[in-house]
Amino acid sequence: MQTTTEVTPASLITARLDRLPMTRSVWTTVLLIALGGTFEVYDLFFTGYIAPGLFAEKIFTPTTTSLFGMTGLASFIAALFTGLFIGTIAFAFVADKFGRRAIFTYSLLWYSACTLVLAFQSTADGVNLWRMIAGIGIGVELVTIDSYISELVPKSARGKAFAFQQGIGFLSVPLVALFAWLLVPLSPLGLSGWRWVVIIGSLGAVVIWIIRWRLPESPRWLAQHGRLAEAERVIGAIEARVEAEYGRALPPPAPPVLEQPGHGRYREAFAPEYLRRTLMMIVVSFGSTIGFYGFANWVPTLLIEKGILVTKSLQYTVIIALAYPIFALVSTSFADRMERKAQVALSSLGMAVVGVIFSLQSLPLALIVLGTIQTMLLTWLSFSYHNYMAEIYPTRIRARAVGFVYSWSRFSAIFTGFFIAFFLKSAGVTGVFVFIGGAMVVVAAAILLFGPRTNQLALEQIAH
Repeated sequence: MQTTTEVTPASLITARLDRLPMTRSVWTTVLLIALGGTFEVYDLFFTGYIAPGLFAEKIFTPTTTSLFGMTGLASFIAALFTGLFIGTIAFAFVADKFGRRAIFTYSLLWYSACTLVLAFQSTADGVNLWRMIAGIGIGVELVTIDSYISELVPKSARGKAFAFQQGIGFLSVPLVALFAWLLVPLSPLGLSGWRWVVIIGSLGAVVIWIIRWRLPESPRWLAQHGRLAEAERVIGAIEARVEAEYGRALPPPAPPVLEQPGHGRYREAFAPEYLRRTLMMIVVSFGSTIGFYGFANWVPTLLIEKGILVTKSLQYTVIIALAYPIFALVSTSFADRMERKAQVALSSLGMAVVGVIFSLQSLPLALIVLGTIQTMLLTWLSFSYHNYMAEIYPTRIRARAVGFVYSWSRFSAIFTGFFIAFFLKSAGVTGVFVFIGGAMVVVAAAILLFGPRTNQLALEQIAH
């Protein structure tokens, strides 16, 4: 690792980007990236919503005969997160090597094709295999999106941008819940309803080819890789559009922050200046997934376990799922006003408390209200966590480092489904949420004690 610092072309571009006002063209760029990410969110969330259809077709069962049984829903969840784990830990580096824009495009094409094949599988092994392969593309895509947005948005609006991106992405959650409610109990054209829900999600390939032509490459990444002429063209075009929309001259850039030049390596994430952050984010990533997907992937099943009929369970989850996009979009009003790590901690602690209260309810209205509050907290955790994770590493290793720490959330999720199924069978819904709550307390403690501050700071300042 190089230890000298200097004013690099990338740091000069950072100073120019960070002084930009958030005009229409900047928000449009975030919107286009968010639209591409919508299909990943759709895929991540359809697990729980198509579960009743998988049960009806006897492909999977709600619980398993043994802890790691492969015929239960837990194996379907594990297959996805095995793919996500492989994608994030083994292939995230491709976004650092080949660029944010290219990998954003091709990882989504990979996912779309594999998901379409998944829709026509009829055995647990076939469904799980293609779920895992599709998950590899999703894992790469999610890391790339986080790096992409953090590098294109001024430091004063990173929180808003991530909340907005998640809000747009989460629009797919009530959509998948609605599609499942309408289609899972039926068999349109002789094809099971859950298969139609999956097929709809595979249509992302068509949309992304339209979106990609309007997206710029990250000028920070271009400059870091010595492609200075391209970087200057991209940042110049961005500045010209923003200035025209702003209606007056842009403010002068702040003095650039010193940065280590050169290309990054995985081992930098374990260098003395980043080791504490990496270890902290491993703990946060591992624990937060237990809370997030422990609820999101299992809410229809948990409602059924509390005596709610399948059709009513899916109907209630449509209502609960509306909180995902609504709260994320509302959160743009405060996402940059509160320190990022405090937002991760508060949302985690809130999930621990509300989850246990949810587990003790049986009345439909109470379940809907508390489920909605829990969903709001999940949303808050999601956008603040993704933002924070992408902020704390330098551009040269951002995708690599984010991919590594994020892979621990995928690794955690491989086993979370099995443990949720175990606690559901042995201790009921309350046992599930006590397990989830304990994990969220650990997340809050780790990030409060060991996480650096990031609000309103240039990425290069945070990197130091």
